[in-house]
Amino acid sequence: MAKVIMIQGTMSGAGKSLLAAGLCRIMKRDGYRVAPFKSQNMALNSFVTEEGLEMGRAQVMQAEAAGLAPLVCMNPILLKPTDHTGSQVIVNGQVLGNMSAREYFSYKRELIPDIKRAFRKLEELADIIVIEGAGSPAEINLRENDIVNMGLAEIVDAPVLLVGDIDRGGVFAQLLGTLMLLTETERKRVKGLIINKFRGDRSLLDSGIEILEERGGIPVAGIVPYMDIQLEDEDSLTERFGKKEKGKIDIAVIRYPRISNFTDFNVFEQISEVSVRYVASAEELGSPDMIFLPGSKNTMSDLDWMRRNGLEAAVKKMAEKIPVCGICGGYQMLGEEISDPAGMENGGTMKGMGFLPVITRLKHEKVRRQVHGTVNKMEGFFSALSGLAFEGYEIHMGNSVDQTQAFLSEAAFMTGKNKNVCGTYIHGIFDKAAIATTLVTALAKKKGLSIEDKSCMDYKDFKEKQYDALADILWEYLNMEEIYGILREANIR
Repeated sequence: MAKVIMIQGTMSGAGKSLLAAGLCRIMKRDGYRVAPFKSQNMALNSFVTEEGLEMGRAQVMQAEAAGLAPLVCMNPILLKPTDHTGSQVIVNGQVLGNMSAREYFSYKRELIPDIKRAFRKLEELADIIVIEGAGSPAEINLRENDIVNMGLAEIVDAPVLLVGDIDRGGVFAQLLGTLMLLTETERKRVKGLIINKFRGDRSLLDSGIEILEERGGIPVAGIVPYMDIQLEDEDSLTERFGKKEKGKIDIAVIRYPRISNFTDFNVFEQISEVSVRYVASAEELGSPDMIFLPGSKNTMSDLDWMRRNGLEAAVKKMAEKIPVCGICGGYQMLGEEISDPAGMENGGTMKGMGFLPVITRLKHEKVRRQVHGTVNKMEGFFSALSGLAFEGYEIHMGNSVDQTQAFLSEAAFMTGKNKNVCGTYIHGIFDKAAIATTLVTALAKKKGLSIEDKSCMDYKDFKEKQYDALADILWEYLNMEEIYGILREANIR
Protein backbone atom coordinates (compact mmCIF):
# COMPACT_ATOMS: atom_id res chain seq x y z
CA MET A 1 0.00 0.00 0.00
CA ALA A 2 1.13 3.54 -0.72
CA LYS A 3 2.31 5.80 2.06
CA VAL A 4 0.02 8.80 2.53
CA ILE A 5 0.44 12.38 3.73
CA MET A 6 -2.25 15.08 3.73
CA ILE A 7 -1.98 18.86 3.48
CA GLN A 8 -4.78 20.71 5.26
CA GLY A 9 -5.08 24.46 5.70
CA THR A 10 -6.44 26.88 8.25
CA MET A 11 -8.47 28.51 5.47
CA SER A 12 -8.95 28.58 1.72
CA GLY A 13 -5.95 30.10 0.01
CA ALA A 14 -3.43 29.08 2.69
CA GLY A 15 -1.27 27.51 -0.03
CA LYS A 16 -2.32 23.84 0.08
CA SER A 17 -2.31 23.35 -3.69
CA LEU A 18 1.20 24.72 -4.26
CA LEU A 19 2.66 22.93 -1.25
CA ALA A 20 1.16 19.64 -2.42
CA ALA A 21 2.58 20.22 -5.91
CA GLY A 22 5.99 21.05 -4.45
CA LEU A 23 6.03 17.90 -2.31
CA CYS A 24 5.08 15.87 -5.38
CA ARG A 25 8.06 17.29 -7.31
CA ILE A 26 10.49 16.81 -4.40
CA MET A 27 9.46 13.20 -3.91
CA LYS A 28 9.59 12.53 -7.64
CA ARG A 29 13.15 13.89 -7.73
CA ASP A 30 13.99 11.68 -4.75
CA GLY A 31 13.04 8.64 -6.83
CA TYR A 32 9.55 7.85 -5.53
CA ARG A 33 6.42 7.18 -7.55
CA VAL A 34 4.22 9.94 -6.15
CA ALA A 35 0.67 10.97 -7.05
CA PRO A 36 -1.73 13.73 -5.89
CA PHE A 37 -5.27 13.24 -4.61
CA LYS A 38 -8.16 15.50 -3.67
CA SER A 39 -11.47 13.79 -3.02
CA GLN A 40 -13.61 16.88 -3.72
CA ASN A 41 -12.63 20.06 -5.52
CA MET A 42 -14.76 23.15 -6.07
CA ALA A 43 -13.49 25.06 -9.08
CA LEU A 44 -14.47 26.53 -12.42
CA ASN A 45 -11.04 25.86 -13.92
CA SER A 46 -11.16 22.28 -15.16
CA PHE A 47 -9.37 19.94 -17.56
CA VAL A 48 -10.21 16.99 -19.80
CA THR A 49 -8.11 13.83 -19.57
CA GLU A 50 -7.09 11.64 -22.49
CA GLU A 51 -10.14 9.47 -21.72
CA GLY A 52 -12.45 12.48 -22.09
CA LEU A 53 -13.12 12.84 -18.35
CA GLU A 54 -13.29 16.16 -16.47
CA MET A 55 -11.26 17.02 -13.36
CA GLY A 56 -10.03 20.07 -11.45
CA ARG A 57 -6.91 21.79 -12.74
CA ALA A 58 -5.24 21.92 -9.31
CA GLN A 59 -4.75 18.15 -9.41
CA VAL A 60 -3.62 18.43 -13.04
CA MET A 61 -0.89 20.81 -11.88
CA GLN A 62 0.11 18.44 -9.07
CA ALA A 63 0.14 15.47 -11.47
CA GLU A 64 2.45 17.37 -13.80
CA ALA A 65 4.72 18.15 -10.85
CA ALA A 66 4.76 14.41 -10.07
CA GLY A 67 5.60 13.58 -13.68
CA LEU A 68 2.28 11.84 -14.33
CA ALA A 69 -0.47 12.19 -16.87
CA PRO A 70 -3.59 13.56 -15.13
CA LEU A 71 -6.07 10.84 -14.15
CA VAL A 72 -9.61 11.45 -12.98
CA CYS A 73 -9.03 9.17 -9.97
CA MET A 74 -6.84 11.99 -8.60
CA ASN A 75 -9.99 14.12 -8.25
CA PRO A 76 -13.11 11.92 -8.21
CA ILE A 77 -15.54 14.73 -7.28
CA LEU A 78 -15.58 18.17 -8.92
CA LEU A 79 -18.12 20.85 -8.04
CA LYS A 80 -18.57 23.66 -10.57
CA PRO A 81 -20.67 26.49 -9.08
CA THR A 82 -23.58 27.56 -11.29
CA ASP A 83 -24.86 30.28 -8.96
CA HIS A 84 -24.48 31.38 -5.33
CA THR A 85 -26.29 28.34 -3.93
CA GLY A 86 -25.76 25.49 -6.39
CA SER A 87 -23.21 23.56 -8.41
CA GLN A 88 -22.87 21.11 -11.24
CA VAL A 89 -21.70 17.88 -9.60
CA ILE A 90 -19.15 15.87 -11.59
CA VAL A 91 -18.29 12.36 -10.34
CA ASN A 92 -15.51 10.28 -11.86
CA GLY A 93 -15.21 12.84 -14.65
CA GLN A 94 -18.86 12.79 -15.74
CA VAL A 95 -21.79 15.05 -14.93
CA LEU A 96 -24.07 13.66 -12.23
CA GLY A 97 -26.37 16.70 -12.28
CA ASN A 98 -26.97 20.08 -10.69
CA MET A 99 -27.59 20.29 -6.94
CA SER A 100 -28.24 23.02 -4.44
CA ALA A 101 -25.76 23.32 -1.57
CA ARG A 102 -28.26 21.73 0.82
CA GLU A 103 -29.02 18.86 -1.55
CA TYR A 104 -25.35 18.10 -2.01
CA PHE A 105 -24.63 18.35 1.73
CA SER A 106 -27.23 15.65 2.36
CA TYR A 107 -26.09 13.51 -0.57
CA LYS A 108 -22.30 13.64 -0.53
CA ARG A 109 -21.67 10.72 1.84
CA GLU A 110 -23.24 8.54 -0.86
CA LEU A 111 -20.08 9.27 -2.84
CA ILE A 112 -17.68 7.72 -0.30
CA PRO A 113 -17.53 4.42 -2.27
CA ASP A 114 -16.46 6.42 -5.36
CA ILE A 115 -13.76 8.16 -3.31
CA LYS A 116 -12.48 4.85 -1.96
CA ARG A 117 -12.39 3.25 -5.42
CA ALA A 118 -10.50 6.21 -6.86
CA PHE A 119 -8.00 6.14 -4.00
CA ARG A 120 -7.43 2.39 -4.35
CA LYS A 121 -6.78 2.80 -8.06
CA LEU A 122 -4.20 5.50 -7.27
CA GLU A 123 -2.53 3.25 -4.70
CA GLU A 124 -1.74 0.80 -7.50
CA LEU A 125 0.29 3.51 -9.26
CA ALA A 126 2.16 5.23 -6.43
CA ASP A 127 4.56 4.71 -3.54
CA ILE A 128 3.40 7.97 -1.94
CA ILE A 129 0.09 9.83 -2.26
CA VAL A 130 0.02 13.53 -1.39
CA ILE A 131 -3.54 14.52 -0.47
CA GLU A 132 -4.90 18.06 -0.51
CA GLY A 133 -7.75 19.07 1.77
CA ALA A 134 -10.25 21.85 1.07
CA GLY A 135 -11.01 25.01 3.02
CA SER A 136 -10.43 24.31 6.72
CA PRO A 137 -10.91 21.19 8.89
CA ALA A 138 -12.27 23.48 11.63
CA GLU A 139 -15.50 24.23 9.74
CA ILE A 140 -17.47 22.61 12.54
CA ASN A 141 -20.83 23.03 10.79
CA LEU A 142 -19.58 20.76 7.99
CA ARG A 143 -17.85 18.12 10.14
CA GLU A 144 -20.78 15.69 10.21
CA ASN A 145 -20.61 14.75 6.52
CA ASP A 146 -16.99 15.68 5.82
CA ILE A 147 -15.39 13.79 2.93
CA VAL A 148 -12.47 16.09 2.09
CA ASN A 149 -10.62 17.06 5.31
CA MET A 150 -10.49 15.05 8.54
CA GLY A 151 -13.29 12.81 7.30
CA LEU A 152 -11.10 11.78 4.38
CA ALA A 153 -8.00 11.52 6.61
CA GLU A 154 -9.94 9.01 8.71
CA ILE A 155 -11.04 7.04 5.64
CA VAL A 156 -7.49 6.64 4.25
CA ASP A 157 -5.68 6.80 7.63
CA ALA A 158 -3.56 9.84 6.71
CA PRO A 159 -1.22 11.93 8.89
CA VAL A 160 -1.75 15.66 8.40
CA LEU A 161 0.44 18.73 7.88
CA LEU A 162 -1.54 21.86 8.85
CA VAL A 163 -0.70 25.04 6.90
CA GLY A 164 -1.35 28.65 7.98
CA ASP A 165 -0.99 31.82 5.88
CA ILE A 166 1.07 34.43 7.75
CA ASP A 167 0.69 36.98 4.94
CA ARG A 168 -2.96 37.52 5.90
CA GLY A 169 -2.05 38.01 9.55
CA GLY A 170 -2.95 36.10 12.69
CA VAL A 171 -1.15 32.91 11.77
CA PHE A 172 -0.69 31.79 15.40
CA ALA A 173 -4.41 32.23 16.04
CA GLN A 174 -5.14 30.38 12.77
CA LEU A 175 -3.06 27.36 13.73
CA LEU A 176 -3.86 27.17 17.45
CA GLY A 177 -7.54 28.00 16.86
CA THR A 178 -7.82 25.24 14.27
CA LEU A 179 -6.21 22.72 16.63
CA MET A 180 -8.55 23.81 19.43
CA LEU A 181 -11.64 23.16 17.30
CA LEU A 182 -10.54 19.67 16.25
CA THR A 183 -11.58 16.63 18.23
CA GLU A 184 -8.91 14.81 20.20
CA THR A 185 -8.78 12.07 17.56
CA GLU A 186 -8.41 14.64 14.79
CA ARG A 187 -5.65 16.52 16.63
CA LYS A 188 -3.65 13.29 16.90
CA ARG A 189 -3.55 13.17 13.10
CA VAL A 190 -1.79 16.55 12.85
CA LYS A 191 1.93 15.72 12.86
CA GLY A 192 3.43 19.02 11.69
CA LEU A 193 2.62 22.72 11.28
CA ILE A 194 3.72 24.88 8.34
CA ILE A 195 3.79 28.67 8.27
CA ASN A 196 3.41 29.79 4.66
CA LYS A 197 4.02 33.07 2.74
CA PHE A 198 6.47 34.59 5.25
CA ARG A 199 8.21 37.88 4.42
CA GLY A 200 10.94 39.47 6.51
CA ASP A 201 13.48 38.48 9.16
CA ARG A 202 13.03 34.82 10.11
CA SER A 203 14.57 35.36 13.57
CA LEU A 204 11.65 37.60 14.57
CA LEU A 205 9.43 34.51 14.54
CA ASP A 206 11.54 32.46 16.93
CA SER A 207 9.72 33.36 20.14
CA GLY A 208 6.33 32.84 18.49
CA ILE A 209 7.38 29.44 17.11
CA GLU A 210 8.47 28.36 20.59
CA ILE A 211 5.10 29.29 22.09
CA LEU A 212 3.23 27.75 19.11
CA GLU A 213 4.97 24.42 19.56
CA GLU A 214 4.51 24.53 23.34
CA ARG A 215 0.79 25.31 23.24
CA GLY A 216 -0.02 23.22 20.19
CA GLY A 217 2.14 20.26 21.15
CA ILE A 218 3.07 19.79 17.47
CA PRO A 219 6.41 20.68 15.80
CA VAL A 220 6.73 23.33 13.11
CA ALA A 221 7.85 21.46 9.98
CA GLY A 222 8.70 24.55 7.97
CA ILE A 223 8.47 28.30 7.48
CA VAL A 224 8.01 28.88 3.76
CA PRO A 225 8.75 32.32 2.25
CA TYR A 226 6.39 34.20 -0.02
CA MET A 227 7.21 32.69 -3.43
CA ASP A 228 7.20 34.28 -6.86
CA ILE A 229 6.14 31.08 -8.60
CA GLN A 230 4.00 31.40 -11.74
CA LEU A 231 1.74 28.41 -11.49
CA GLU A 232 -2.02 28.02 -11.45
CA ASP A 233 -3.72 29.16 -8.26
CA GLU A 234 -7.11 28.44 -6.75
CA ASP A 235 -9.52 30.12 -9.16
CA SER A 236 -11.81 31.65 -6.54
CA LEU A 237 -8.91 33.31 -4.68
CA THR A 238 -6.51 34.18 -7.48
CA GLU A 239 -4.40 37.31 -7.11
CA ARG A 240 -4.37 37.67 -10.89
CA PHE A 241 -7.68 39.52 -10.82
CA GLY A 242 -6.11 42.39 -8.87
CA LYS A 243 -3.38 43.22 -11.40
CA LYS A 244 -4.06 46.52 -13.16
CA GLU A 245 -0.69 47.64 -14.57
CA LYS A 246 -0.44 47.99 -18.35
CA GLY A 247 2.42 46.74 -20.50
CA LYS A 248 3.45 47.76 -23.99
CA ILE A 249 0.92 45.19 -25.16
CA ASP A 250 -2.20 45.32 -23.00
CA ILE A 251 -4.54 42.32 -23.05
CA ALA A 252 -7.92 42.61 -21.31
CA VAL A 253 -9.90 39.54 -20.21
CA ILE A 254 -13.55 40.07 -19.33
CA ARG A 255 -14.08 38.88 -15.75
CA TYR A 256 -17.71 37.93 -15.61
CA PRO A 257 -19.22 36.41 -12.46
CA ARG A 258 -18.94 32.79 -13.64
CA ILE A 259 -15.58 33.06 -15.44
CA SER A 260 -13.99 29.65 -16.02
CA ASN A 261 -10.69 28.32 -17.34
CA PHE A 262 -8.94 31.68 -17.27
CA THR A 263 -5.78 29.56 -17.19
CA ASP A 264 -6.00 29.90 -21.00
CA PHE A 265 -4.24 33.27 -20.65
CA ASN A 266 -1.50 32.41 -18.15
CA VAL A 267 0.91 31.78 -21.01
CA PHE A 268 1.00 35.49 -21.90
CA GLU A 269 2.25 36.36 -18.41
CA GLN A 270 5.66 34.93 -19.37
CA ILE A 271 6.25 37.89 -21.68
CA SER A 272 7.51 40.81 -19.62
CA GLU A 273 6.20 43.52 -21.94
CA VAL A 274 2.69 42.05 -22.08
CA SER A 275 0.07 42.71 -19.39
CA VAL A 276 -2.99 40.58 -18.75
CA ARG A 277 -5.75 42.47 -16.94
CA TYR A 278 -9.06 41.00 -15.75
CA VAL A 279 -11.77 43.65 -16.04
CA ALA A 280 -15.32 43.70 -14.70
CA SER A 281 -16.62 47.07 -15.94
CA ALA A 282 -16.46 49.34 -18.97
CA GLU A 283 -14.45 51.82 -16.89
CA GLU A 284 -11.80 49.21 -16.07
CA LEU A 285 -11.61 48.13 -19.70
CA GLY A 286 -9.85 51.32 -20.78
CA SER A 287 -8.10 51.04 -24.17
CA PRO A 288 -6.56 47.56 -24.45
CA ASP A 289 -4.81 46.16 -27.51
CA MET A 290 -6.87 42.97 -27.47
CA ILE A 291 -9.93 41.63 -25.64
CA PHE A 292 -10.62 38.03 -24.65
CA LEU A 293 -14.03 36.70 -23.68
CA PRO A 294 -13.11 33.62 -21.62
CA GLY A 295 -15.07 30.52 -20.71
CA SER A 296 -18.19 30.76 -18.55
CA LYS A 297 -20.09 28.29 -16.38
CA ASN A 298 -23.32 30.18 -17.14
CA THR A 299 -23.00 31.72 -20.59
CA MET A 300 -26.46 33.27 -20.74
CA SER A 301 -26.28 34.90 -17.30
CA ASP A 302 -22.78 36.22 -17.93
CA LEU A 303 -23.78 37.68 -21.30
CA ASP A 304 -26.76 39.33 -19.63
CA TRP A 305 -24.37 40.70 -16.98
CA MET A 306 -22.17 42.19 -19.74
CA ARG A 307 -25.26 43.63 -21.39
CA ARG A 308 -26.48 45.32 -18.21
CA ASN A 309 -23.16 46.82 -17.08
CA GLY A 310 -22.16 48.24 -20.46
CA LEU A 311 -19.32 45.86 -21.26
CA GLU A 312 -21.07 44.34 -24.27
CA ALA A 313 -21.52 47.77 -25.85
CA ALA A 314 -17.90 48.67 -25.07
CA VAL A 315 -16.58 45.45 -26.62
CA LYS A 316 -18.72 45.91 -29.72
CA LYS A 317 -17.37 49.42 -30.23
CA MET A 318 -13.76 48.39 -29.70
CA ALA A 319 -14.06 45.42 -32.06
CA GLU A 320 -14.12 47.92 -34.91
CA LYS A 321 -10.44 48.68 -34.19
CA ILE A 322 -8.88 45.92 -32.06
CA PRO A 323 -8.99 42.11 -32.12
CA VAL A 324 -11.52 40.27 -29.94
CA CYS A 325 -11.39 36.53 -29.27
CA GLY A 326 -13.95 34.38 -27.45
CA ILE A 327 -13.14 30.97 -25.98
CA CYS A 328 -15.84 28.38 -25.22
CA GLY A 329 -18.59 30.36 -23.42
CA GLY A 330 -17.08 33.55 -24.83
CA TYR A 331 -17.28 32.02 -28.30
CA GLN A 332 -20.96 31.22 -27.76
CA MET A 333 -21.61 34.84 -26.68
CA LEU A 334 -20.10 36.15 -29.94
CA GLY A 335 -22.65 34.23 -32.04
CA GLU A 336 -26.12 35.13 -33.26
CA GLU A 337 -28.19 33.26 -30.68
CA ILE A 338 -28.01 31.07 -27.58
CA SER A 339 -30.96 28.85 -26.69
CA ASP A 340 -31.51 26.63 -23.68
CA PRO A 341 -34.55 24.43 -24.36
CA ALA A 342 -33.56 21.90 -21.68
CA GLY A 343 -33.13 24.55 -18.95
CA MET A 344 -29.44 23.77 -18.41
CA GLU A 345 -28.79 27.41 -17.46
CA ASN A 346 -31.56 30.02 -17.59
CA GLY A 347 -33.89 28.44 -20.12
CA GLY A 348 -35.33 30.25 -23.13
CA THR A 349 -33.46 31.99 -25.93
CA MET A 350 -31.36 35.15 -26.06
CA LYS A 351 -29.60 37.09 -28.78
CA GLY A 352 -25.84 36.85 -28.92
CA MET A 353 -23.46 39.69 -29.72
CA GLY A 354 -23.89 39.02 -33.44
CA PHE A 355 -20.25 38.88 -34.54
CA LEU A 356 -20.13 35.24 -35.64
CA PRO A 357 -22.69 33.41 -37.84
CA VAL A 358 -23.33 30.68 -35.29
CA ILE A 359 -26.28 29.49 -33.24
CA THR A 360 -25.70 27.64 -29.96
CA ARG A 361 -28.07 25.09 -28.45
CA LEU A 362 -27.35 24.11 -24.86
CA LYS A 363 -28.00 20.42 -24.16
CA HIS A 364 -27.71 17.87 -21.34
CA GLU A 365 -24.72 16.21 -23.00
CA LYS A 366 -21.36 17.74 -22.21
CA VAL A 367 -18.65 17.65 -24.89
CA ARG A 368 -15.36 16.60 -23.27
CA ARG A 369 -12.34 15.74 -25.36
CA GLN A 370 -8.74 16.54 -26.15
CA VAL A 371 -8.08 17.90 -29.64
CA HIS A 372 -5.10 18.74 -31.81
CA GLY A 373 -4.46 19.88 -35.36
CA THR A 374 -3.48 22.98 -37.31
CA VAL A 375 -5.19 26.35 -37.29
CA ASN A 376 -7.55 26.73 -40.24
CA LYS A 377 -6.98 29.47 -42.82
CA MET A 378 -7.72 32.82 -41.24
CA GLU A 379 -8.18 36.31 -42.67
CA GLY A 380 -7.60 39.78 -41.26
CA PHE A 381 -5.72 40.23 -37.99
CA PHE A 382 -5.65 36.51 -37.16
CA SER A 383 -4.24 35.43 -40.55
CA ALA A 384 -0.74 35.01 -39.07
CA LEU A 385 -2.03 32.04 -37.05
CA SER A 386 -3.07 30.07 -40.15
CA GLY A 387 -1.42 26.66 -40.37
CA LEU A 388 0.15 26.68 -36.90
CA ALA A 389 -0.03 23.47 -34.87
CA PHE A 390 -2.23 23.48 -31.77
CA GLU A 391 -3.46 21.16 -29.07
CA GLY A 392 -5.99 21.64 -26.32
CA TYR A 393 -9.30 20.38 -25.00
CA GLU A 394 -13.03 21.10 -25.15
CA ILE A 395 -15.53 21.28 -22.27
CA HIS A 396 -18.95 22.66 -23.18
CA MET A 397 -22.65 21.98 -22.90
CA GLY A 398 -24.37 21.67 -26.27
CA ASN A 399 -23.32 22.48 -29.84
CA SER A 400 -22.79 25.53 -32.01
CA VAL A 401 -23.67 25.35 -35.70
CA ASP A 402 -23.10 27.75 -38.55
CA GLN A 403 -25.48 28.56 -41.38
CA THR A 404 -24.76 25.21 -43.04
CA GLN A 405 -25.64 23.42 -39.74
CA ALA A 406 -22.09 22.02 -39.56
CA PHE A 407 -20.72 21.27 -36.10
CA LEU A 408 -17.89 23.75 -35.56
CA SER A 409 -15.82 21.92 -32.96
CA GLU A 410 -13.17 20.71 -35.39
CA ALA A 411 -12.24 24.19 -36.63
CA ALA A 412 -9.65 25.85 -34.42
CA PHE A 413 -11.07 29.36 -34.98
CA MET A 414 -14.25 30.86 -36.45
CA THR A 415 -14.51 34.38 -37.86
CA GLY A 416 -17.41 36.38 -39.29
CA LYS A 417 -17.69 39.51 -41.40
CA ASN A 418 -15.59 41.46 -38.91
CA LYS A 419 -12.16 39.85 -39.31
CA ASN A 420 -11.06 41.38 -36.00
CA VAL A 421 -13.32 38.93 -34.16
CA CYS A 422 -12.86 35.19 -33.78
CA GLY A 423 -14.03 32.39 -31.54
CA THR A 424 -12.94 28.89 -30.58
CA TYR A 425 -14.10 26.04 -28.36
CA ILE A 426 -10.54 24.95 -27.61
CA HIS A 427 -9.04 25.62 -24.18
CA GLY A 428 -5.24 25.72 -23.96
CA ILE A 429 -4.86 26.68 -27.62
CA PHE A 430 -2.32 29.41 -26.78
CA ASP A 431 -0.08 27.09 -24.76
CA LYS A 432 1.99 26.33 -27.84
CA ALA A 433 4.82 28.88 -27.95
CA ALA A 434 4.40 29.53 -31.69
CA ILE A 435 0.75 30.56 -31.35
CA ALA A 436 1.26 32.85 -28.34
CA THR A 437 4.41 34.44 -29.81
CA THR A 438 2.78 34.95 -33.22
CA LEU A 439 -0.24 36.62 -31.63
CA VAL A 440 1.89 39.00 -29.54
CA THR A 441 4.06 39.81 -32.57
CA ALA A 442 0.95 40.67 -34.59
CA LEU A 443 -0.32 42.92 -31.79
CA ALA A 444 3.04 44.72 -31.60
CA LYS A 445 3.13 45.17 -35.38
CA LYS A 446 -0.40 46.59 -35.34
CA LYS A 447 0.77 49.22 -32.82
CA GLY A 448 4.00 49.91 -34.69
CA LEU A 449 6.02 48.76 -31.69
CA SER A 450 9.25 46.88 -31.33
CA ILE A 451 9.09 44.48 -28.42
CA GLU A 452 12.37 43.07 -27.16
CA ASP A 453 10.80 40.23 -25.17
CA LYS A 454 8.11 38.93 -27.49
CA SER A 455 8.85 35.23 -27.33
CA CYS A 456 7.89 32.58 -24.83
CA MET A 457 8.51 28.89 -24.42
CA ASP A 458 5.80 26.27 -24.68
CA TYR A 459 3.72 26.59 -21.53
CA LYS A 460 4.44 22.97 -20.60
CA ASP A 461 8.18 23.65 -20.63
CA PHE A 462 7.68 26.86 -18.66
CA LYS A 463 5.68 25.03 -16.00
CA GLU A 464 8.39 22.35 -15.69
CA LYS A 465 10.91 25.05 -14.74
CA GLN A 466 8.43 26.49 -12.25
CA TYR A 467 7.86 23.08 -10.61
CA ASP A 468 11.62 22.70 -10.17
CA ALA A 469 11.90 26.21 -8.72
CA LEU A 470 9.04 25.44 -6.32
CA ALA A 471 10.69 22.20 -5.20
CA ASP A 472 14.04 23.96 -4.68
CA ILE A 473 12.44 26.51 -2.34
CA LEU A 474 10.45 23.95 -0.37
CA TRP A 475 13.48 21.68 -0.03
CA GLU A 476 15.33 24.58 1.59
CA TYR A 477 12.56 25.75 3.93
CA LEU A 478 10.67 22.58 4.86
CA ASN A 479 12.09 20.00 7.23
CA MET A 480 11.96 17.17 4.71
CA GLU A 481 13.70 14.76 7.07
CA GLU A 482 10.83 15.25 9.51
CA ILE A 483 8.21 14.96 6.75
CA TYR A 484 9.72 11.70 5.49
CA GLY A 485 9.74 10.54 9.11
CA ILE A 486 6.01 11.24 9.32
CA LEU A 487 5.53 9.13 6.19
CA ARG A 488 7.53 6.24 7.64
CA GLU A 489 5.29 6.27 10.73
CA ALA A 490 2.14 6.87 8.72
CA ASN A 491 -0.08 4.36 10.52
CA ILE A 492 -2.03 6.61 12.92
CA ARG A 493 -4.28 4.08 14.63
